[in-house]
Amino acid sequence: MSLSSRNDTPPPDTQAWIEASDPFVLFQEWLQDASESEINDPNGMALATADADGFPDVRMVLLKGADEQGFVFFTNLESAKGEELAANPKAALCFHWKSLRRQVRVRGLVTRTSEQEADDYFASRARDSQIGAWASRQSRPLASRFEFEKEIARYAARFGLGKVPRPPHWSGFRITPLQVEFWRDRPFRLHDRMVFRRATPDAAWTTTKLFP
Repeated sequence: MSLSSRNDTPPPDTQAWIEASDPFVLFQEWLQDASESEINDPNGMALATADADGFPDVRMVLLKGADEQGFVFFTNLESAKGEELAANPKAALCFHWKSLRRQVRVRGLVTRTSEQEADDYFASRARDSQIGAWASRQSRPLASRFEFEKEIARYAARFGLGKVPRPPHWSGFRITPLQVEFWRDRPFRLHDRMVFRRATPDAAWTTTKLFP
């Protein structure tokens, strides 16, 4: 099958979504649909940041919370993304659900989650993941896999069978959106697009339908 070959049958949903007035409600509906159809990680999202020279960086992370306050993920604060967000607290997200032929793009302002939110989520992680958060000097050079495994073993021994506390360099970020765009595939590239915009986090949303 060629790369351009495809089934042009439209998705089975209706056009009702295009009249939505609340992007958070619509996003939750689409995320729920994705959780029932995506094979892996329906909460996977591309996170785009920019470094000190203005060069963009993008990588996949996992959404861990979404409500009227914004979109939350957790990471090592000393990683490339952590340092870039600290210096330039603006980011973009992209969700792509291939099984549904849908995409959501988000642009917004970035703040840190509360310490309690970070503690609660860290406590919910598997113990091996908790140890890994201590052992990984994320984004920094690694001489060999053995070096990493030694660090894992060191922290596993340090904490023994006791509780693993959250590392001081590990926390969460919240992207509070100023723009959310919903995109749905349609036959012959005649796609549906609708964007929600607001000037500030406290402002009312406006909606605009866009040419594909």
